[in-house]
Amino acid sequence: MKLEEFRKLVKEQFGARLQHATPANVREFLDKIDEDVLPNNFAERIVIDEPCNSYEEVIRDFFSHVLEMPNEEAIVALWTLSLYLAFSAIESQYADRFAPLFPEVE
Repeated sequence: MKLEEFRKLVKEQFGARLQHATPANVREFLDKIDEDVLPNNFAERIVIDEPCNSYEEVIRDFFSHVLEMPNEEAIVALWTLSLYLAFSAIESQYADRFAPLFPEVE
């Protein structure tokens, strides 16, 4: 996805200053981006060949691949990861804050 196209999509979704971004619609947006990037044709067998054995290795692998990406693709990849991490933290804070209102029912 080209950077200018991505910028337009983000601004349409969240507003020019991201004023409409919430944990819920950020997650929906990122899911939609994943769907658009992933191939829609699953006729061929999917083979997962993951050389990483830990989350730490996955992160190192991701960032080493980003260094080799064209600039525009790298910006989109890093921006979407940053957006995900930032709003996941907010979502976690909300969950902690409202947990006392919804005690577990046994």
